[in-house]
Amino acid sequence: MIRLTTPKFRDCDVTDEAAYLNRRQLIAGAAMGAGLGLAGPAFAAPEGLEPNSFEDITNYNNYYEFGTGKRDPAEYAHALTTEPWTVKIDGMVDKPGDYQFEDILSNAQIEERIYRLRCVEAWSMVIPWNGFTLASLLDRVGVQSGAKYVAFETATRPDEMPGLRYPVLNWPYREGLRLDEAMHPLTLIATGLYGKELPNQNGAPLRLVVPWKYGFKGIKSIVRITLQEDEPFTSWNDANAGEYGFYSNVNPNVDHPRWSQATERVIGAGLFGSRRETEMFNGYGEEVAQLYDGMDLSENF
Repeated sequence: MIRLTTPKFRDCDVTDEAAYLNRRQLIAGAAMGAGLGLAGPAFAAPEGLEPNSFEDITNYNNYYEFGTGKRDPAEYAHALTTEPWTVKIDGMVDKPGDYQFEDILSNAQIEERIYRLRCVEAWSMVIPWNGFTLASLLDRVGVQSGAKYVAFETATRPDEMPGLRYPVLNWPYREGLRLDEAMHPLTLIATGLYGKELPNQNGAPLRLVVPWKYGFKGIKSIVRITLQEDEPFTSWNDANAGEYGFYSNVNPNVDHPRWSQATERVIGAGLFGSRRETEMFNGYGEEVAQLYDGMDLSENF
């Protein structure tokens, strides 16, 4: 397995995609279990599925700051300036401050993680992320006693993000996790995919990836991380609390009013995609179900 140890990559350093897919298929097929099936340092996708192509991943996604169409991010996100980039880390931490992206990466252990992405719109794909655990970053800044949640905020740049002209959401985009969710070893800060720097349309230069939750929880282009005692504001929950709960765990038994969650359309599987049954917690239940012991997951959706 590949363990990526540097934040920058040249084109000649990147494995040919076809060779990468063939190698990953062989390795993932031998991996143990779902979610945390280890083969070397990387985390394999549930069922050892093949990753989608780089073209699938970078040309079919949601990033409403650039428009509501699936192709809009790829068309317009080139305008986003990602250098320099600063992340404010504040709230209940020992070392609050404005951290340069390079400083965040300086001590980060970059790993390969192959995760299934499940959108609340009932489509899915498999993505080979590169990044580091959110827990490692929070450990560096020191989480104070009494902190129970982590809040995140996306960049808001009207001159670079045409979608901000429209009141689709209460901008800036904000998301949040319970602290134990944030500290879970599956929770990733992604800085790349396929061994390349993270494309703008996928949330450059750093985004959140929580594979057992619907994709909109994976906030992109993060500029602020706040540790706090109270449950944080989250944008989609604010827009429609009856459709978008704070937890937003993948659950085939709790339908969205407009989409059945029992099955999902697999992007890249033929012209219109194929359908598969949706797995509880997106296939990562063995690793994360204990986080929700005693909770009614139809009420706490």
